[in-house]
Amino acid sequence: MVTKRAGSFSKRSIKTASKRAGLRLALSMVDLTTLEGKDSPEKIRALCQKAIRPYEGALKEPIPSVAAVCVYPSLVATACKALRGSGVLVASVATGFPSGQFPLDVRLEDCRSAIEAGADEIDMVVSRGLFLAGDFAAIREEICAVRTVCGKTHLKIILETGELGSLDAVRRASDIAIDAACSAKGVPALKDGHVFIKTSTGKTQPAATMPVVLVMLEAIRDHFLATGLRIGMKPAGGIRSAKSALHYLVMVKETLGDEWLSPHLFRFGASTLVNDLLRQILRQERGVYMAEDDFTAS
Repeated sequence: MVTKRAGSFSKRSIKTASKRAGLRLALSMVDLTTLEGKDSPEKIRALCQKAIRPYEGALKEPIPSVAAVCVYPSLVATACKALRGSGVLVASVATGFPSGQFPLDVRLEDCRSAIEAGADEIDMVVSRGLFLAGDFAAIREEICAVRTVCGKTHLKIILETGELGSLDAVRRASDIAIDAACSAKGVPALKDGHVFIKTSTGKTQPAATMPVVLVMLEAIRDHFLATGLRIGMKPAGGIRSAKSALHYLVMVKETLGDEWLSPHLFRFGASTLVNDLLRQILRQERGVYMAEDDFTAS
């Protein structure tokens, strides 16, 4: 049933005006990401310029900046300097990304160093091994500990859904993550969008899929109906086309409502998606597709 329902969202007809608005909205929701061993300060500075101004040409309607740039902790300071005053946030992976297999004290220090360097948001990974072993109490404890370290810094909890084994497991992990983040003690009370759940690191396959995202959105919806708190959602990994991004926005609208159609509550973790969104936006404006080399590398 989940698979059938998720597939139905890709069959919606999106007309010209709605498509134009949807493409710009999707662009504004991107966490422009680079998480490679060859990342350098020069690459991060170039990526930040693309994040601020994704397209250099003049258009009738302005192109929005992306929501955030996501980098390793060692490059947070570089990103913060390059993005200062732009309104684009700095996100950092932490807590032993992508495996989550480091000792908890090391993972918490990883988180602290990123925050001290200026990160606005932390993307943490949970210990999938503990989850698969059925040690849900330990999962809750580590999420609470990271949330305590984050304080007012926004937290995105990566479930690495491709390693969980089933949609039932994805739902259980989503519920545990949301509940743990909301029950941490000695930290500021959560506000809407302070915590996100996220599908994947992008380092394993499958990453984000529509059935998985639908299950996670339903967990967010049920928590909102029970508490009134809006948890954010971030699909990441494998979302490369503007067409796919629009399908996800339809799913969000029909599952959670218009309130979640904002970078404050919904993000795409992506590197190559931006250029396809730009190609489609320019196609709407000019009537022809631009060549791939008309855009800077993501």
